[in-house]
Amino acid sequence: MTKAASRQRFLIISNGHGEDAIAAQLIARLPSGVSAEAYPMIGSGKAYDGICPVVGPRATLASEGWRNVKGSLRRDIVNGGLRTVPPALRFLRSIRGRYDRTIVVGDMVGVLACLATGNRDVVYLDVYKTGAARLYSRLEREAIARTCSLVFCRAPNLATVLTQAGVNAHAAGNLMMDTIPRGDYDAASRRTRPLAVTLLPGSRALTGESFALQVAALRRVPELLRPDVFMAVAGSVGVEDLARSAGLARVPLLSSEPDDLGTLSGEGITIHMARGRAMGNLLDQSDIVLSQAGTASIQSLGLGKPVITFANPRDRRSRFEDEQKLFGAARVVVDAEIGNVAMALGDLLSDPAERARLGAIGRERIGGPGALSAILSALGLEQKAY
Repeated sequence: MTKAASRQRFLIISNGHGEDAIAAQLIARLPSGVSAEAYPMIGSGKAYDGICPVVGPRATLASEGWRNVKGSLRRDIVNGGLRTVPPALRFLRSIRGRYDRTIVVGDMVGVLACLATGNRDVVYLDVYKTGAARLYSRLEREAIARTCSLVFCRAPNLATVLTQAGVNAHAAGNLMMDTIPRGDYDAASRRTRPLAVTLLPGSRALTGESFALQVAALRRVPELLRPDVFMAVAGSVGVEDLARSAGLARVPLLSSEPDDLGTLSGEGITIHMARGRAMGNLLDQSDIVLSQAGTASIQSLGLGKPVITFANPRDRRSRFEDEQKLFGAARVVVDAEIGNVAMALGDLLSDPAERARLGAIGRERIGGPGALSAILSALGLEQKAY
């Protein structure tokens, strides 16, 4: 048998931008004996560019699967979201038996789709449930037990619930913290001030609006407190659109670094931009994060970076409050008003002891890495040097 013929074939199913990013980093760390393909159920799957082939039908939803906004499910249905379901199910039926392993990264959507299409022996990496709010419902436990042979959860209480239902479930760490993307971008060389802030405006419909508010708040910070500013730009976001939303001008690229996107500047503000795949480079150099993102906020908190976010009137309060039960004081929540964001930012910039206190809370609440090694070990694989 040839070496190529002996390689294992994996299908990785993900369900949203954050899940795509986590799954892409997982694939990048698979050993050379594994050939992986990705099926992003929602969106373009740009996180997999340069990582692995993308397969399956592309589905586009107005919400991009983001359920933190009130009425998002209803709007998706009204705008034809149900039409995306049959192609997905047809594809999943067609691939039964084609792969040595099927791995679902994300929430229950991928698990339910596998259940409905007869895919079994699935490995489920649940990066969605936190264990701080709702646990698995009876129906979720039954679906997981019927579909999955191995599950990794973010919290021990989640794994316990599944184990009691007869599922081989583990909680060995937070996979999000194993898969923080780091690319080719030297953030340290761009530092000129004592402190630095990273902006994570998100990757969805409200990104431009969120970015404009973040920039307006930065402009109100007194000059003596102003930090260096970085921004991680998700692959689906247009830089020119961001510039227009905040009244900034884009400065051409000045380096040869593949992940450098140049700068935006205006009215005393300069924002150094990097591709989202270099987000970790920015967070490593930052003291505070202004974030409207999902997965990236959690990774920031886990690195000990206090996060300031603003609650939008369109947010689903129940989802927001469930998240806050986990994050605690480490995520500072203010109303979506320029003055409130500026005040919260100024308070943290001027108080190193409070930054350290909130950072410690974040690290403790989110948990550290370790899940990736446990997952690969359970699959009989060794992690690729990275």
